[in-house]
Amino acid sequence: MTFEDLPIGLKTALAERDYSQPTDVQAAVLEPEALGRDLVVSAQTGSGKTVAFGLAMAGELLDDGGELNRADSPLALVIAPTRELALQVSRELGWLYSAIGARVATCVGGMNPSHERKVLRSGATIVVGTPGRLRDHLERGALDLSALSAIVLDEADEMLDMGFRDELEAILDAAPETRRTLLFSATMPRPIEALAQRYQRNALRIATVDKGRSHEDISYQAVTVSPPEIENAVVNLLRFHEAETAILFCATRESVRRLHATLQERGFSVVALSGEHSQQERNQALQALRDRRARVCVATDVAARGIDLPSLSLVVHVEIPRDAETLQHRSGRTGRAGKKGTAVLIVPFPRRKRVEGMLRRASIKAMWTDAPDREAIMAQDRERLLETLMQPVEVTDADRELAEKLMTQKSPAELAAMLVHAHRSKMPAPEDLMPNTPEARRAAQQEKHRPGFEDTVWFRMDIGRKQNADPRWILPLLCRRGHVTRNEIGAIRIGPDETYFQIPRTLADKFHSATQRTAGTESDEEAIRFEVSQDGPRVVARANRKGRSDPGRRPRPPGVKAQPSRGPQGERKGDFKGKKKGKPKGKFGDKSGSPKNGGGQRRRPNDS
Repeated sequence: MTFEDLPIGLKTALAERDYSQPTDVQAAVLEPEALGRDLVVSAQTGSGKTVAFGLAMAGELLDDGGELNRADSPLALVIAPTRELALQVSRELGWLYSAIGARVATCVGGMNPSHERKVLRSGATIVVGTPGRLRDHLERGALDLSALSAIVLDEADEMLDMGFRDELEAILDAAPETRRTLLFSATMPRPIEALAQRYQRNALRIATVDKGRSHEDISYQAVTVSPPEIENAVVNLLRFHEAETAILFCATRESVRRLHATLQERGFSVVALSGEHSQQERNQALQALRDRRARVCVATDVAARGIDLPSLSLVVHVEIPRDAETLQHRSGRTGRAGKKGTAVLIVPFPRRKRVEGMLRRASIKAMWTDAPDREAIMAQDRERLLETLMQPVEVTDADRELAEKLMTQKSPAELAAMLVHAHRSKMPAPEDLMPNTPEARRAAQQEKHRPGFEDTVWFRMDIGRKQNADPRWILPLLCRRGHVTRNEIGAIRIGPDETYFQIPRTLADKFHSATQRTAGTESDEEAIRFEVSQDGPRVVARANRKGRSDPGRRPRPPGVKAQPSRGPQGERKGDFKGKKKGKPKGKFGDKSGSPKNGGGQRRRPNDS
């Protein structure tokens, strides 16, 4: 099938972008049985689905002569889960409908809402946005859906996973019942089935996800490493592949921040993408990748959703994906449009079985291997250098004069060696990794002691996870109360109601005295009690494994004083004087101050 039957404006736009044959999903939505009907489409990432739904809704946007239908309000609405994907969709639809004269408006979090409302009032033909921002414009009366004839939900499964059900239902309920609803999703879990059943009529189901073909252009590797050497393995993978553009996926913003700083220190040209970055910072990072000013991007799953970089050839899963679908979405950033790509999973020794099961569920065959070592990277460098030097170049008279002068002062062998040295000096040095042997794996799974922590004393403090204890504020607290530095605090173990931590034995008396002197009742921090623990967290952990005789009470380690009794509402009596409730406020107990947002309100990505 070709694009011959399309209106002239769409054919022109496709030809300018070198589209000659439709992909499977594009051909499916153009079949006669799909025209004018609601659609439920299963399409793999990178299959050309954006152009597919752009073509699918042409019947609602254009008249029989291929001219744009005129209306005072938008004719089509596309909803995407993240800012980046919405912006990408907007760009794709912009060039697809440019020859026809359709105006595309984008409504996403991080942008100026007043400017967006102005664009909506000026007459947009297609609106692309994220659920939160679209609902906000709808409730404020800026988004008029009365003339809407087509609505597209792109990556609907991800939007439901991110908690946007209420926003989607509000928008769909406000749209005219006569509109077409096109639902695109890589997977079809039960919530998607329920959404389709409620908001679609006689929908045609199109499945173009072929598990055998979806991985053809991606080479999967699983690299086993010692847990402490993950960052070193990342460095060696980047040096070994020397990809034109690479994305490194982490699970949290903090991991992105830490790895980004590490790679910058090692000399890589790297940018970061996570929920803590503003839209302007995200745009600048993506532009740096497109301009080749940066070659590496460290990102969270949500922040990288919808990123389409033609030069991207390497994806590294620095932290293991949460499930097979996330693995496929991450890896699908490469191997697009017929180009080859490589996806590498970094697998700590103890997590191999879990990753094997994930790969099996995703029907992915990965090559298990070790991280590239220094010798392998040097060999790759030699091959790349030889290939670079063999490329034809234009030589000026000044270049020849300089070359002749150098030849009078150095031998050819010396000049070649200097050239190799200059080439290598521009690149970060490889890291030495622990060998992947049974002995090394056993040693890696044993607890290692930092220098100076071979002999330590366990201390206990009377707050835990129930009081939102978190290392990010526990560590500064210990430094302030105990008059020690961060480097003088060892392991921290957080339990439900208490936290244990290590102090070198040589500093234990000093630390204990300081915590007693700084104790008081003037602040929540001063009310937290510290005491020496003879057994540390081991007795509690052992009791948890054996089971509890009373599920409501936790076994208490010997030597640890009993906790204050709790009242009928769970408050601790006699703990914090002068306060009605024993649970500390602010960052210790109040939901708004908790670093983990302990209030039960699920955090959403920054899209509205």
